[in-house]
Amino acid sequence: MKLSRDFAERAQRSESLTTQPKENLSGVKGKCTITNYLGGHYYFTCDEVEIHGQDIYLIEAKHTNKDKLPSTGDVKDGLLKMMLFTNLKDVRIEGVRYNPIPILKLTTADGFRLNSLSSSDEKCLAALKEEAQLNGFRVIINEDFWI
Repeated sequence: MKLSRDFAERAQRSESLTTQPKENLSGVKGKCTITNYLGGHYYFTCDEVEIHGQDIYLIEAKHTNKDKLPSTGDVKDGLLKMMLFTNLKDVRIEGVRYNPIPILKLTTADGFRLNSLSSSDEKCLAALKEEAQLNGFRVIINEDFWI
């Protein structure tokens, strides 16, 4: 168990210092260590972290270089982080408590237009909107809050 935790912590540290060339990020990467009621530690990173007063935006970003939405697989991967981030109860940085605001950020190529989506992308966005509203996370599309 100790060896596994050491590996996970090292992976978190490495991921927090790495920027993928295809990521379209504007904020600072952050480390997030989740401790459960049994004392288990789980090491994650946030693609971007922003502090706004007492709120802390925990942003998971997914990008595509095309003028359509990121892939369904990428969006599903982002939803896994949203499940974790929406269930956080006590978020602190250096002892200061913050209100976590989970955000899924989708970025695309410059040619993307919401009003020119394919029917499958429209269905995906409708499902994503319902998921976000039911589970209390926000969605950004190309720097604009969509939900």
